[in-house]
Amino acid sequence: MYLHETPGGVAPLVNRTLDASFKSDAAYRDSLPDMMEAVNAADGARVPIQQVGCANFRLPLRFKAANGTVHTLETSVTGTVSLQAGLKGINMGRIMRSFYDHQDEVFTFDVLRRLLAKYQRTIVAFDARIKLSFSYPMVQLSLRSGLSGWQYYRVAYEATMDRTGKLRRVVEFDFVYSSTCPCSAELAEHARNTRGVFATPHAQRSKARVRVELAAGRTLRIEDLQRHCAKALKTETQVMVKREDEQAFAELNGAHIKFVEDAARLLYRELAGDTRIADFQVACSHLESLHSHDAVSVICKGVKGGFTADFSDFASLVC
Repeated sequence: MYLHETPGGVAPLVNRTLDASFKSDAAYRDSLPDMMEAVNAADGARVPIQQVGCANFRLPLRFKAANGTVHTLETSVTGTVSLQAGLKGINMGRIMRSFYDHQDEVFTFDVLRRLLAKYQRTIVAFDARIKLSFSYPMVQLSLRSGLSGWQYYRVAYEATMDRTGKLRRVVEFDFVYSSTCPCSAELAEHARNTRGVFATPHAQRSKARVRVELAAGRTLRIEDLQRHCAKALKTETQVMVKREDEQAFAELNGAHIKFVEDAARLLYRELAGDTRIADFQVACSHLESLHSHDAVSVICKGVKGGFTADFSDFASLVC
């Protein structure tokens, strides 16, 4: 027990221990102060805030694979809303609780649409945004030996809803591949052919981050994006390998040498042919084994008012 000084000079005893036996009732909960409803409680400029909410709260969510399998995956959630100038703040607990209300559902963009609409109603916001980030497993077959293993892909679902109710659905997908430099490949062959010198071209682990906006009324599975990337770039890194697989991978890299500029254009051609994709942005990074720096490229579809090539977070593309 501690003495507590008050403005009136009275010093009642204050119990600084948790009373585990205390139970709150409705009347007690109604008596609790709520700073969100305080008058003139906002500090600073009386202006709206474009995004406010919670970032990186984690919970297991369910996602369905193309073959019908449901994966329960640890998911990092970011949920934000806009805040009007006259309001102190939002009840952030509502954002978190909304996901627990839906935790037994298989998460799709339709679930996110319903969550965004609920945010706008209950939190009184004009704009709302949700982003789910998770690691998605897919079985990968080896090139020759018949082995298989789990390949994991960084994926994010991002849904936004503006004050008119317009919904935008974006999928972000990371694809890791090998890139063999065409210049060093030719130089290595030159050394072998002209001087009989054994030389190897430099190759490196590389990453492409693909952001696609889905066309209205269309769906696109994570497996579809993986196939697009694999078809465009050919040289995805492997999980399970024996010697014949390693040799096959060397042959595959030799057949599909590419600069970082090539990678961006190959992905552009593949994504542009899919009518389910309204817009896209691609950022590629080749983690050079020749240089101490990386080679990077960014390309976008070029839709008016859509994605731009404004990407600078290349450090996040380190494999």
